Amino acid sequence: MSGHSKWANIKHKKDAADKKKGKIFSRIAKEIMVAAKNGGADASANPRLRSALASAKAANMPNDNIDRAIKKGTGELGNAVFEEIVYEGYGAGGVAILVECLTDNRNRSSSEVRTSFDRCNGNMAASGAVSRLFRRQSHFVITGDAADEEKLMELTLDAGAEDIECEDGYAEIWADPNALEAINNVLSEAGITPEEAEVIQRSDLMCDITEESTAASLMRLIDRLEDLDDVQQVSHNANISDEILEKLG
Repeated sequence: MSGHSKWANIKHKKDAADKKKGKIFSRIAKEIMVAAKNGGADASANPRLRSALASAKAANMPNDNIDRAIKKGTGELGNAVFEEIVYEGYGAGGVAILVECLTDNRNRSSSEVRTSFDRCNGNMAASGAVSRLFRRQSHFVITGDAADEEKLMELTLDAGAEDIECEDGYAEIWADPNALEAINNVLSEAGITPEEAEVIQRSDLMCDITEESTAASLMRLIDRLEDLDDVQQVSHNANISDEILEKLG
């Protein structure tokens, strides 16, 4: 559920991710396959594959799954044919939503995404209407004792970190997409394993959601989209208050 900045939102995202581990592995495997298909199996010469492998490591994806995805991408275990499609729309409260898909059936993806918007008080938008509000950035979430701002600044600034926010045992690190590998490496060398390490879409123009009914409708839409098999990532610019998230559970 990319796009949140409040700490309760981060916790909600982590809880949702824990419940959907199989979905996360499938998403990362698709990304690895496409990266390997387009750029080859040599991660040192394939930045997209390196980013996908960093995400796999952060998600504790088994090495066998990773190897199998690479081989599928390079054609050793059959051809991986996926098309990259981005859908744009608005959720309740005028929240901007980007839906990134990897699919082998464009018609199925389009139908499922549109139905999700229609049934959750949202609507699809023309290409460019929403994407202009977002920019791709490396994103790390760190929890526990390692979520120390001073320590993380010391470790990651030279590796390319641009923004570090820490509060209540949670930390977010934001950086240029090309800095994902370097930051992941310095964290690993320091014995820190991020809860998340991936390139996502970030919006600097957040939309505050203060009504419980609006938040509930929006969360239903995002959860429904994230459950679709073809969806790789759902990004949005909603900023839901901590109090509302606690009420909604």
